[in-house]
Amino acid sequence: MTLRDDERNTIINYRLNQAVQALEDADFLLNHKKLSLAANRIYYSLFYALTAIALKDGFSTSKHKQLIGWFNKKYIKTSLVDIKYSKLIYSAYENREKGDYDILFTLTYDEIANSRVHTEEFVNKIIPNLLTQ
Repeated sequence: MTLRDDERNTIINYRLNQAVQALEDADFLLNHKKLSLAANRIYYSLFYALTAIALKDGFSTSKHKQLIGWFNKKYIKTSLVDIKYSKLIYSAYENREKGDYDILFTLTYDEIANSRVHTEEFVNKIIPNLLTQ
């Protein structure tokens, strides 16, 4: 399906709004010590932001790991984005997976709170900068 520029921009803005909302949800969950759920919302904040930048670049996939791999190839390996964000995304993905499915996995408040801070930086500074390039 081919999108007109206005349609593409509408969807990009929708995804960015989802990223911000997921981060706000993570704040609420962190404040209530719901760490697995907060980890889930942090990851999805990153995921929604990645889908926005992928849409801008004309990349589409329904696979999370494929999206992350594409981002790493296009933005991390070319040094357009600092490698720390690749590590953040992979860590958030793993935390979400483990938090959702591994009954023996324990997340720490400090780990999730730290991830949340870097996710906010990624969503509010890095992605908007990439969208204007």
